[in-house]
Amino acid sequence: MTLLDGVYPFYPQQRKAASFDISTVIVIVVFLALACSFLLILPGIRGRARLYWSLRVLLSLFVGVVIVVVQFTGDWESGWVQANTSYKSFSRVWVNADIGLHIGLAGLNITLRGNPVRQINETIDYNEHFPWSFGADYDRSYSEGLHKGLPSPILYVAEKFSTQSPCAVHGQYRIAGHYASATLWVAFCTWVISNILFSMPVLVYGGYMLLVTGAFMIFSLLSFSTVRNSPMCLIHIGTATLHVAYGGSFWLMLAIGKDIRMPQMASPCPSACARAPGGSAECPSCSTPCHGSVGIVPWCVPLKLRNSSHVTFLPGSSATPKARD
Repeated sequence: MTLLDGVYPFYPQQRKAASFDISTVIVIVVFLALACSFLLILPGIRGRARLYWSLRVLLSLFVGVVIVVVQFTGDWESGWVQANTSYKSFSRVWVNADIGLHIGLAGLNITLRGNPVRQINETIDYNEHFPWSFGADYDRSYSEGLHKGLPSPILYVAEKFSTQSPCAVHGQYRIAGHYASATLWVAFCTWVISNILFSMPVLVYGGYMLLVTGAFMIFSLLSFSTVRNSPMCLIHIGTATLHVAYGGSFWLMLAIGKDIRMPQMASPCPSACARAPGGSAECPSCSTPCHGSVGIVPWCVPLKLRNSSHVTFLPGSSATPKARD
């Protein structure tokens, strides 16, 4: 019986390190398809409106993909430590390795990478996932790791988050991740509604929904941050201690949530404003300058005149507005 990559054909195949999550790839591909579809029709938009629409759509898609992708990432909290530690139970063999802990909304990933990777005639490169989302059994995943004979550092770190651990952090992380995920799905729904409203002459309400989107993104961060209110058990590996801190997904959500602002309207009655030729505009009801724009994107808003006619002006156009009954 021959070997296939060092593994017998009728035995379990050689384990591979998890380099990415398939759910993340699917979400990114879907949003990239939407972005490519918009870029195909972009040449049909004339004048300055081409730049305005490209920035508006691409930035909006970026916000949407971040809201969805961070629910599947595992770096809301992360930490690394390098230590000399025992490799297997009931063995005196010690290895030098980098141990990483990556905590997400649906579970945690524990990484063990040898330094160097090839030691004791074995490749030390592990990345194990232990889910704790509702519908998943964390203790069962931990028991399966025991049966598979995972390295001692991985099992030691995973045990700290089990339901039987005296650290008692399993329930806190599970509930905090559940509510943070639910809040993000609400933010995604409000993001969709805001894009629908921005495509209609109701910019103020679109701005309100965009503000609500940013608020729910911040609420998700607050929900996840509640786990910091309780003391965290120290994770000692050899002579080193593994500490975790907020990771890339957390800071990315914070940056986007804070950057979402209310659409700035220079007039107290923006719904009645319209851009006039030459860049100036005036509100017909209060005769004050106004700008019917959201961020840097000018919009075409009906201007109600005293004779009940409407004027429509397209962004980037230099034509004179036409009145229609």
